[in-house]
Formats: sequence, structure tokens, C-alpha cells
Amino acid sequence: MSRERRREAVRRLEAAGVVLEDPESTYVDGEVTVGAGTVIGPNTHLRGCTRVGRDCRIDGSAYLTDAEIGDRVHLRFSVVISGSRIGDDAAIGPFAHLRPGTSLAARVHIGNFVETKKAVVGEGTKANHLTYLGDVTIGRETNVGAGTITCNYDGFAKHPTTIGDRVQVGSDTTLVAPVTLGDDVYVATASTVRHDVPAGALVYNERRERVREGWTAEKRKKMKAGKG
Repeated sequence: MSRERRREAVRRLEAAGVVLEDPESTYVDGEVTVGAGTVIGPNTHLRGCTRVGRDCRIDGSAYLTDAEIGDRVHLRFSVVISGSRIGDDAAIGPFAHLRPGTSLAARVHIGNFVETKKAVVGEGTKANHLTYLGDVTIGRETNVGAGTITCNYDGFAKHPTTIGDRVQVGSDTTLVAPVTLGDDVYVATASTVRHDVPAGALVYNERRERVREGWTAEKRKKMKAGKG
């Protein structure tokens, strides 16, 4: 897009009641629409057929392509969104990547360094930290803990993961697809889940914790002796 066409698109948004904090660093394609009351921060790119609703907040350094954003959505700093839909009152980022096929319902939170791909996420569900959600369907009011991974690729084909409503997925969980977690399931921290889990169940892996008292002092003693 030429500089003049970009400036024309920016002026069009401003005339529609959109606030651009730095128009000179905002890039808007001709087919993009943005609702009144939305505030767009610096260095934002709105590409393709992107649609942004009313009263949204885009903090800045965002790159949106063919994205559909509902009303009152907060896109925190440095998010990349392509071929995805986001419901009303959702919060995304910072540093989140929503890949094609992602569909988020209202009030979903996708946080720091979370990546989604073909992820359908129900209302009020949260995945706030360091998570990969690929080829997954998640119900309502579920919480996905930090470090969770849906292992969707077996080296030959992609497989789906299904997570029900009100599920609590503990941090550092690995879900090996294809796998289904029923409603109200609790997944203990650092679990690897390879089989379907019925509704209301707790799933965990047996791991014995071992403590060796005095190990650090003995290790340092050996290290010093070796240097001598």
C-alpha cells in the first residue's frame, strides 16, 4: 500500500471515531473496519479483511491479518493474530500468537507467550502463560496452567484434544492427542495424559519424590578436590 493510501485509511478510521495514538506508525489496509471508541497504539498493522469491534484497546506492536475482533477486546502489547475470531470482552497477550482456525468465545484470556492453532475455546476460559493449544476444543470456565502442551502431531498426522467445562489443568501438563478430558476434571501438576479421563475425575502420574540431605556440600567438596 502506498503512503497516501495508508494515510487515507487512517483518516477514515479517525473520522469513524477511532483513536490512533500514533497515526504515522499505524498501517491499515483498505478493507479493514474498526468500531468507534477503539484505541489503537503505535506500530499496529491491520491487514487483509480484519474487523475490529467497538471500544477495544490495542496497546501497540500488534500484527493482525484477516482477524475478527469483538467489542471491548483488549489486545495487549505485541500480539500476532491471523485468520482468527475473538469474542467480546476477551483479553489477549502480551506476546501471544493466534494462528488460523482459532475461535475464542467471550471473556477468554490468552496470555503471555501462548500460541493457539485451530483452537476453539469456550466462554470465560483462561490460558494465561507459556502454553501451546493446537487442534483443541475447550469448554467454558476452564483454566489451563502454565507450560501446558497439546501434543497434536505424532510425526505422521495431527490429532485432536477435547477439554470439557470447568476443567483445571495443572502447570507443566502434557496432553497426548487424541485425548478427551470430561467436564470438571482436575489434572495434577506435571502430568502426562495419554488416555481419556471421565467427568469429575482427578488424573495424575505416580512419581516418587526423593531428597538427599547434605548433597550440595558433598558435591562442592568433590568439585574442589578435583580442581586441586
